[in-house]
Amino acid sequence: MNLLSNFQEKNRNFNALLHNLPFYLYIIKCLLGTIICHTLYKLFPDHQFQWSIVSVLLVLAPDPTDSMKLSFARMKANITGASIGLAYFLCPFPPLLSLCLAVLTTILVCWYFVLGNASRSALAALIIVFIQENEDGTWSIALERMGSVIAGCLAALVLTMVFHYVGKMLARKK
Repeated sequence: MNLLSNFQEKNRNFNALLHNLPFYLYIIKCLLGTIICHTLYKLFPDHQFQWSIVSVLLVLAPDPTDSMKLSFARMKANITGASIGLAYFLCPFPPLLSLCLAVLTTILVCWYFVLGNASRSALAALIIVFIQENEDGTWSIALERMGSVIAGCLAALVLTMVFHYVGKMLARKK
């Protein structure tokens, strides 16, 4: 019986979500961010823009009430993680040691700057820049990936700002 009531509750919550405008706006933001970053990836196939898709989706926030604050925090975190990933990629330590130190440093920096849950986004950006499977393992690839993370962050920032102002305009009309 408990399992059935739990399922029914989730079904009611999901049905309520389907009648919620912010839910659809979040989906549209994510789709537009994906399209923008995928376009960069297709326009510049010799570069690492596929990672901007991951970055834009990590930065976009579903809740419109604090999406600007969350997006800025996640953007700062992504840039922090990417920068630390690049710095440790350039260190002459064994790869596993560098990676572990980069993870530690990223967590400490995120906690120092009170980025909270955005530290997960920073860790993802760190991995995007640091790990280079099937690549030539040069600093230029790491730098390109960092640029890709920043491009995704910028796309998310623009989308967040546009949707924030559109949301304000829609709220005024009510």
